[in-house]
Amino acid sequence: MSARIQLVNLVPTAVKAMMGLESYLGGSDIPFILKELIKLRASMINGCAYCIEMHAEAAMAEQESPQRLLALAAWRESPLFDERERAVLALTDEVTRIDEQGLSEETYQRALGLLGETLLAQCLMQIVTINAWNRIAVATRMEHRRS
Repeated sequence: MSARIQLVNLVPTAVKAMMGLESYLGGSDIPFILKELIKLRASMINGCAYCIEMHAEAAMAEQESPQRLLALAAWRESPLFDERERAVLALTDEVTRIDEQGLSEETYQRALGLLGETLLAQCLMQIVTINAWNRIAVATRMEHRRS
């Protein structure tokens, strides 16, 4: 594959703005593992190997089980996720695949009931942000450097 542009070198102010979102989300009320589940699930849907590798490593560093991470591919059928995680994963799926049906009222209301307004808003921002990062990484063919 041919090398592609590196946004950080060409539009550093835009990348800095994206990092501002990351900084905000880092201080949000979303528990770390739930953030990583959002990031991994959206990245799986979007086919973003760079982000999958990065966030799987981060989740496992915080003692998340590889079994649960693998089960994300079939989370609806897996007994490994609790009700709140399922609500957030459904939200992640529908927002990531927004072109298919939008965000259904059922999914929205379930998430609102389990998360409340503020945490729901923060989860939506996390989903939107990882989807933006996925698109950047896939479009520029970013490669994960293992630590």
